[in-house]
Amino acid sequence: MKRICATWLALLVMPTLASAGEVFGKISLGGAPVEGASVSGKCGDKSYAAVTTDKTGTYHIVIDAPGKCTLTISSKGQSADVAVVSYDDAAQADIVLEAKDGKLTARRK
Repeated sequence: MKRICATWLALLVMPTLASAGEVFGKISLGGAPVEGASVSGKCGDKSYAAVTTDKTGTYHIVIDAPGKCTLTISSKGQSADVAVVSYDDAAQADIVLEAKDGKLTARRK
């Protein structure tokens, strides 16, 4: 009976996991990884909670719907936006931050 319940639970959870996409990558500034940056997402009207980059500048954010999205990267009191596309499968988006005229900008690598 426990095995049947576990199987049903797995079948119920699988579609949720399969439909969840993710965007991941590394964020750098001047060729160096950016540790402690905040990365949040917005796709249409839905916002996704911020995640923090690790010491290698790596981030990983789960976005549950495919489509065009905007990632907002915040670091040291400044923020910059970059457009990405979320898919049903994982998508890599490495991002380069640049300081121009005292303002932070972001672009895909």
